[in-house]
Amino acid sequence: MINRSLAFLTLPRTIELIPGRERTRNDRGICRRAIAAIAAGLLLLSEPALAASGREPPPAGAPPNAPPQYTHFTTSELTRGFMALAFGSDLRIGVRPRGIRRFDHPIRAHVIDNGSVARSGEMARVITDYAHQVPSLRLTIANDNEPADIDVRLIDEKDFYAALESAFGPKVAKTFIARTDPQCMTSVKSSADGSIVRSVSFIIVDKGDDVFFDCAYHELLHAFGLSNHDQRNPWTTLNQKRMVGYLSIYDRSLLTLLYDPRIKPGMTPGQARASLPRVIANLGLSSR
Repeated sequence: MINRSLAFLTLPRTIELIPGRERTRNDRGICRRAIAAIAAGLLLLSEPALAASGREPPPAGAPPNAPPQYTHFTTSELTRGFMALAFGSDLRIGVRPRGIRRFDHPIRAHVIDNGSVARSGEMARVITDYAHQVPSLRLTIANDNEPADIDVRLIDEKDFYAALESAFGPKVAKTFIARTDPQCMTSVKSSADGSIVRSVSFIIVDKGDDVFFDCAYHELLHAFGLSNHDQRNPWTTLNQKRMVGYLSIYDRSLLTLLYDPRIKPGMTPGQARASLPRVIANLGLSSR
């Protein structure tokens, strides 16, 4: 998404670099994320204070190790998740955005496959899944010769740093890697009024299905405008302690809210919080 020149950075634009799935292996090679996923599952089973209901298995086509999901959420649960994920990001360059960031026009996504494992077809199915489940995105897949709003770059893990350095320059890439140690990432360029100009996602293809599908679904949420993470939220894919690998009902609801015409680019946190209960009720997203 990004022209890494100093002249560009003086324009009224904001560039946000967002890590997707961070590496989480300890010195014995045990995956801490798997342990965290088990802990999160136990939390969902045992915590009576959580009001979400309708627990069900993951949808057909999800990775074999994908966690179950809840289907019904309260207005306060949806509002809290939206406010946490639609505002903020990990690394910002340029002017501070006023509020909500999202596309204000139909979205075209382009898949660029440079990895050793052919996954462009699988990535296209992920994009199609988003388009089907969230029609308000007005999302389509662009051909190679068409302009795109989102570039999805499929690469091998060994090429990850070089790809970031090529896209954003060595200084920004080094700072970003040192701060987050990501396994996949998305950059989002938005205008001063909150409209997203362009997003670019980098997704690893050679670390197995779990990592690929988790990153694919995770990064597109960022690319569409849910730019933050929330480690305290047990339902969202944008919790770094969870691996999901599909579009959950909770995240679908948040994205549906973000692309409702009443939630506009540039909306401040106060404006969004005041609007959300009415929009949630009108869309029928809340169980109570």
